[in-house]
Amino acid sequence: MNDQHILKARRNYNRWVANQTLEDYALRFTAKSARQWSSSRVANTALGAISFLALEAIGGALMLKFGFSNALAAILVVSAIIFICAAPISYYAARYGVDIDLLTRGAGFGYIGSTITSLIYASFTFIFFAIEAAIMASALELLFAIPLSIGYLISAVVVIPLVTHGITFISRFQLWSQPIWVVLQLLPFVFILWHESTSIDDWTHFQGKQQQSAGFDLHLFGAAAGYYSP
Repeated sequence: MNDQHILKARRNYNRWVANQTLEDYALRFTAKSARQWSSSRVANTALGAISFLALEAIGGALMLKFGFSNALAAILVVSAIIFICAAPISYYAARYGVDIDLLTRGAGFGYIGSTITSLIYASFTFIFFAIEAAIMASALELLFAIPLSIGYLISAVVVIPLVTHGITFISRFQLWSQPIWVVLQLLPFVFILWHESTSIDDWTHFQGKQQQSAGFDLHLFGAAAGYYSP
């Protein structure tokens, strides 16, 4: 009988798959023994997933272009639609321990269909990270005079240890960094309220570049909703 020869690359791959810290059940059924996270920890991780810099840029662009009333209405309506669509998906994913790839496969898309949806999501993630890196590189240039090319490299390299160790490591990182993020998010509003409270009234009555008259405009609301939709 011939001895089976296992290549080093295959041995390394099997070791990575067996490492739950790296894999985190991302593309397979999650056993009940592994579902040990508390609601607060899940909420903390979910909050970190939506705390990206592009949100501030999108919200600011909506307000400047379509005005406060239209932008606020569009954000509330689209957020409600997202919540209604995501609620059953999140419920069944949490109850049966499956991710979106397995859900799409079970919903009738098949193996090829779920692979295509994963590819679409991955391409969106690449674009998303590129936008985040561009924002971070611009901030590094403004604060520390670091050239944009070097800033892009720093932003790309720093995130690698986070994404390679799965959602568990990201959750731990967010657990201690979340309070800092919350303080930095609220600090500008506190500063404005303390030093120039009249700016709040100007903000809520801002019409935007596209609006010709004050108040709500259905066409601009529709444009803002399409702009805000993922």
